Amino acid sequence: MEALPKVTKAELLEKIKTGKYMLFFSAGWCPDCTFIKPAMPEIEAEYKDFTFLSVDRDENIDLAIELNVFGIPSFIAYENGEEIGRFVNKDRKTKQQVEKFINELPVAAE
Repeated sequence: MEALPKVTKAELLEKIKTGKYMLFFSAGWCPDCTFIKPAMPEIEAEYKDFTFLSVDRDENIDLAIELNVFGIPSFIAYENGEEIGRFVNKDRKTKQQVEKFINELPVAAE
């Protein structure tokens, strides 16, 4: 998973303007983030149509605020620069919950 450096919202939107992206907001001190991290390689492998980006919430606090991410771990899905779904709260998330979230995202017309 690519780690997103410190970026502004405008820089993020430029980076993700084409394709499907999943932002994974977390922090090193967060026990619920540590809980889901071991499952992330499997989730990434299962959903190859998404590019997963790891976002350090503390390093990107301004971005998190702009995107209304006030709990971690959290996930925001984008397609061609537009948000298509979010799983954002402060609760612990299981692999099954993250997969359910991704499976329920809208599918763009081809």
